[in-house]
Amino acid sequence: MAKEISGYLKLQVRGGSANPSPPVGPALGAKGLNIMEFCKQFNGRTQDKMGQVLPVLITIFADKSFEFVIKTPPAPVLLLEAAKSKKGSAEPNRIKVGSVSWDQVKVIAETKMTDLNAFTVESAMKMVAGTARSMGLRVTGKAPW
Repeated sequence: MAKEISGYLKLQVRGGSANPSPPVGPALGAKGLNIMEFCKQFNGRTQDKMGQVLPVLITIFADKSFEFVIKTPPAPVLLLEAAKSKKGSAEPNRIKVGSVSWDQVKVIAETKMTDLNAFTVESAMKMVAGTARSMGLRVTGKAPW
């Protein structure tokens, strides 16, 4: 028989470095979960992704147990890494802070494919390119389609 779900919690935590300090501790403590148990499990499962920002969807059950799913890093984080930029533009329509190529967009789209609402790589690439443009990044080269 399945456990009764009492709620969900979404967090963004750096891989391999979850600890009981804010924002992880207070968010889990407010729901009555075992903070150290989450930190140990999360750090164990994300040792290969040290330092990357990873979204986590935590399913909370009525008996205060939990399960969590680790998703792929957010597209803006991957785009900033590819463009070697610190942050996006304050005025993306006027000021461009960097550029990414269509090849880099394709790699990011293939990485994010499991989490995106897209059926083909081309449509995922369009979504990632739109994110890049709204961050003030220029997408260089000729589009593959």
